[in-house]
Formats: sequence, structure tokens, C-alpha cells
Amino acid sequence: MGVRNYLIEGLSGTGKTSVCDELQRRGYQAIHGDRELAYQGDPETGEPTGGSAHEHHIWRVDKVMALTANQDSPVTFFCGGSRNFPKFIDRFDGVFVLQVDLDTLNRRLDERPDQEWGGGKPVERERIVRWHAMQDDVPKNGVVIDATAPVERVVDEILYRIDANK
Repeated sequence: MGVRNYLIEGLSGTGKTSVCDELQRRGYQAIHGDRELAYQGDPETGEPTGGSAHEHHIWRVDKVMALTANQDSPVTFFCGGSRNFPKFIDRFDGVFVLQVDLDTLNRRLDERPDQEWGGGKPVERERIVRWHAMQDDVPKNGVVIDATAPVERVVDEILYRIDANK
């Protein structure tokens, strides 16, 4: 979709959806990966598994490959989390990893208790906090973005960084 393609990753509650919405509001091509590309499958084989386990939240590799190959737009952002990102991360010109502190994470989870992975159920909250502490499920070489700021400033920072890397 873009001459340049960027992945915006992060754990639950870091603001991936809000960043995607703000990029779209500003007129950028931005894909909600968790809505448009995701399904439950084995991260290695891609075989569907069903259920809603975080460990099996993956993106359709063939669709990511096709979208990144299309150059109809000058820049496209892919926003969301995927446990199979190693299968397609090399297709991106850059990766941004949104991070928040534990207080911000807990506040955000409190604000969306009815959503899936929203943190309303104690077992979900425990998992999300554990993932936050471990940081195992995000790309290690991404540019870390402090996502505790208002979403407009977070997007400004991302856009600044891609313009600086032209």
C-alpha cells in the first residue's frame, strides 16, 4: 500500500488503536492490523487454532506481503500486535514500539473494562501486567515511543521520525 511501510507495535493498552485512528484522521493510510489482518493461529505454521489466546493472535502473512508490495500510497502504517511478526517484519521500513509505564497501563485498562483484553477480568489483568513487565511479545529492534503522552503528540513523534529517515 505504501512506498514506505511502517509497523506500529506494542502491548495491550499502549495505544496502537488510538494511534491508527489519529493517523487516519490526519489523512494517512493506516491499517488496523488487529481488525483487518488478525486471526487466531499457530505463529509458526499459520494454521488456524480458534479461541482467543494472546499467544495465537497472528496476522495473515500473505495479506501483509501483498499490502506492503503495493505502492499506491507514499506511506502506510500497520498498527497492531502480532505474535508472528518475525515472518514479515523485514517488509517494513521501520518499526515503532509504543510503551507506557505501569500506572498508565492500569489507568487505560480501567477505562475499557468491557473490551476483550481490556483488563476487566482479574486473569486478563494479570496476563497483561506480566506481558508488560517481560516485553517479550514486541520487536526488539523497534524505535521505542513513549506513548504516555496524548495521542496527537505520539503521532507527531512518529511522523517526525519517519521524515527524518527519508
